[in-house]
Amino acid sequence: MKFIKNIILAFCLVGATVINAQQKPLKYESFKIEDGEFKLNGQAIKLHSGEIHYARIPQAYWRHRLQMVKAMGLNTIATYVFWNYHEIAPGKWDFQTGNRNLAEFLKIAKEEGLMVILRPGPYVCAEWEFGGYPWFLQNDKDMKIREYNTPFLNSTKAYFTELYKVVKPYLIVNGGPIVMVQGENEFGSFVSQREDIKLEDHKKYSSSVFDQLKEVGFKGMEFFTSDGDWLFEGGALPGALPTANGDEDPENIKKEVKKYHNGKGPFMVAEYYPGWLDHWAEPFPRKAAERVKGHIEKFMNNDISFNIYMVHGGTNFGFTSGANYDKDHAIQPSMTSYDYDAPITEAGWETEKYMKLRELLKNSSTPPVPSRIPVIKIAGIQLSQAIDLEDLKKNIKPVINDNPLTFEQLNQGHGYVWYSKNFNQPIKGTLKLDGLRDYAIVYVNGEKVGELNRYYKKYECNVNIPFNGKLDIIVENMGRINYGSEINKNTKGIISPVFINDRKITGDWEMYGLPFEKAPVIDAKQKSDVKENRPVIYKGNFNVSQVGDTFLDMRPFGKGIVFVNGINLGRYWSVGSQQTLYLPGCYLKKGNNEIVIFEQKNNKLQKELNTLSEPILDKLNPENGSN
Repeated sequence: MKFIKNIILAFCLVGATVINAQQKPLKYESFKIEDGEFKLNGQAIKLHSGEIHYARIPQAYWRHRLQMVKAMGLNTIATYVFWNYHEIAPGKWDFQTGNRNLAEFLKIAKEEGLMVILRPGPYVCAEWEFGGYPWFLQNDKDMKIREYNTPFLNSTKAYFTELYKVVKPYLIVNGGPIVMVQGENEFGSFVSQREDIKLEDHKKYSSSVFDQLKEVGFKGMEFFTSDGDWLFEGGALPGALPTANGDEDPENIKKEVKKYHNGKGPFMVAEYYPGWLDHWAEPFPRKAAERVKGHIEKFMNNDISFNIYMVHGGTNFGFTSGANYDKDHAIQPSMTSYDYDAPITEAGWETEKYMKLRELLKNSSTPPVPSRIPVIKIAGIQLSQAIDLEDLKKNIKPVINDNPLTFEQLNQGHGYVWYSKNFNQPIKGTLKLDGLRDYAIVYVNGEKVGELNRYYKKYECNVNIPFNGKLDIIVENMGRINYGSEINKNTKGIISPVFINDRKITGDWEMYGLPFEKAPVIDAKQKSDVKENRPVIYKGNFNVSQVGDTFLDMRPFGKGIVFVNGINLGRYWSVGSQQTLYLPGCYLKKGNNEIVIFEQKNNKLQKELNTLSEPILDKLNPENGSN
């Protein structure tokens, strides 16, 4: 018996040793690029990184997601800092509340033994609203965004100054986990798209960004640029390591890095894509797990560090999603889910891709995969109250102008604007809204007559306005463009004159701002004559005995946004391919919870809402949005 006890004791001691080995803290003493290598505390190291954006994850889940990254076998995370997420109004900064608490995120990363690559922009792309720029920059007519000019550089300097105050303790030069800092982002792409600007002027701007970072306090850190390696000429800068985006060929990567880095490495793919971004009304892209594993293995076999963009995508809560465009679509709004077909799903679940990469990357100190956050189903959430949006509009004082004003001119960043015009004489014909940004429903005397849409390039509908009639146009900002030369043309609302036939419609336009920065407040006793095809706000309450993640089934609805307990979960749209909205359990409370839905189309009156235990991200119904 004593022998058996000794054996058990020995196993316990071995187990304790393993646990201690796993929990041995990472020392953050120094990080240098020298002799063609990354060196942590003087020792050569490869960066096996995954991109994860704190702004796209509920703060309560940050540690879980970082533990998932660590358990996949990675030693580093990369994160963008979204300038417009922190400068919430001109000169008003928020680095503390909720998901904006960057210092807390960095603290947790350090506690979990991860290195951090900081990507502060000022431009980030990332399928994020306006590529990270604050919308109100556009109100300065002297400012040229992403170019060398004083107003813009003054704004970037102010941003970097505020950012440095927050991250200073977390830089490796101060014993923190941040080992590298990126200046600008994919600038080589911008150079190739803006050939109207001389290369020397482009370089003058991008060099100024690096100078500003150093001036505010980042001096002493290692810097890098990030571009497709065929675009290094426009993006690379002296004193910064050029890293590759999107290339999977080790030979190309090494050749181009050497060309712009004194003939040597280290070599890194700063964005390896295990999936891809997705837009409303377009298929959800997939990338096979075995293919992803093969690419990462190839990097490892060729001494190439990498950052998996995204290892976990998260969610574009609220109005944070951006947009792209192509020759067929004037705008391609990004979906609320930023799942990205990443190794870790939007809800933090491991996938086949995750497990294959874990097999490749793990070592003796890799921790076990954390348990999933519990999932619940909520059946039959009753929408007990509904009011026509007109009843909310009655409490808003309009801005009156001869011509429609943009969101920016109305000092509104996001949401919706209701444009209204009374006619004292009848008029009929083709309503032309070439300046629509981005989506509108048109009403004549309260009756829906058309749905206009920048995605489908549909800017016209027929109207027949009687004597003493009223024209209403409710316009939605679906997210500012985040990539390409059109990023400098990002005002929203109705940005050019309205025509009926060839007649310009001017005089006494009334504009009602509906930014929905908070959930609309509806009096419990308020009633409304709700009709189909009229914009409606639904409200309901529901009880849960146990909190957990769930997915709101939005398939019966048309288009709009959802608030749960005051938190904007983001947009839904029946076109798909996303048909559910992720509701994190940390946003629920045991007992009573409140849901508010703004339904724009309201093709059918709704009485209840259900949830699912899994998301639907790949069901397209494009015809639902083209009418």
